[in-house]
Amino acid sequence: MAGTASARPAPARDLAAARRREERRTRALLLAPAMAILIFAASGPLLIVLAYSFLTPGDYGGVVWEFSLKAWFNVFAERDFFTGEIELADAHLSIFWRSIKLSAMTTALCLLIGFPTAYFIATRPRKTRDFWMLLVIIPFWTNLLIRTFAIMELIRNEGTVNSFLIWTGLIDTPIQMMFTEFALLVGMAYVYLPLMILPVYAALERFDFRLVEAGYDLYAGRWQVLRRIVLPLAKPGVVAGSILVFVPCLGAYVTPRVLGGGKNMMLGNFIELQFGQGRNWPLGAALALTLLVIVMAALIVYVRAVGREEGGRHG
Repeated sequence: MAGTASARPAPARDLAAARRREERRTRALLLAPAMAILIFAASGPLLIVLAYSFLTPGDYGGVVWEFSLKAWFNVFAERDFFTGEIELADAHLSIFWRSIKLSAMTTALCLLIGFPTAYFIATRPRKTRDFWMLLVIIPFWTNLLIRTFAIMELIRNEGTVNSFLIWTGLIDTPIQMMFTEFALLVGMAYVYLPLMILPVYAALERFDFRLVEAGYDLYAGRWQVLRRIVLPLAKPGVVAGSILVFVPCLGAYVTPRVLGGGKNMMLGNFIELQFGQGRNWPLGAALALTLLVIVMAALIVYVRAVGREEGGRHG
């Protein structure tokens, strides 16, 4: 017996094919504005930065349209001014290391504070959870610069913390906290903490806490319940929160600029310096693309971790 498709009259098949073509055309027209925005507003500037990274810097900023690999060479290496020998760019590498180190430390601190906070909110009665989440979200209603100045007011030499410690007699002179890595760590942890709490809470909100009771019934201790029951099921939220904190910390500009000063420059500030006072646009473009590669690597780690988690659940 011939199939249904072959038994269908030719005009009907032509009509169905024409309808499918019309649907594809309509879908393409509807997607065209979004695709144009992605191409010209997102991919376009990125391609310009990529092109600039292979050009020669101008004398007073800008670029000279002559192909050069010097910017990429200078990202990690430099040539000695007197001997001409090639050596590692220690200043650049120290900025890379500081940015990655502080981003990792900020992520760890946010996780250390954010996980118990999310767990506390998830275990509250359902009618009060919205209130606790409102308290977490409220800082997002304030401008980032204002929040950074608030932290500065707390930790500066004449700030709230030092004034309180002097008043209690614990110290005689103010503790230097501003313009240190400690200030950067505190400032970025305060700014990005909600980005850790929200995804962890979303994972714990769906958690069946009867599993915790079952663990206690099987004589598991608190640490065993946390390590073997709660953390594995909350892992997607923890990984997502870690990425949401780590990635913006790598390219942070405002907080390191205000709290770190010139002594604790991070990658975002270094890129801005090349486009500004340094007048080396190709090097700034190469550094920006290097930052993009680091972010992409972090996202790949996240996707693979979540993929393994989903595969383990459905395997």
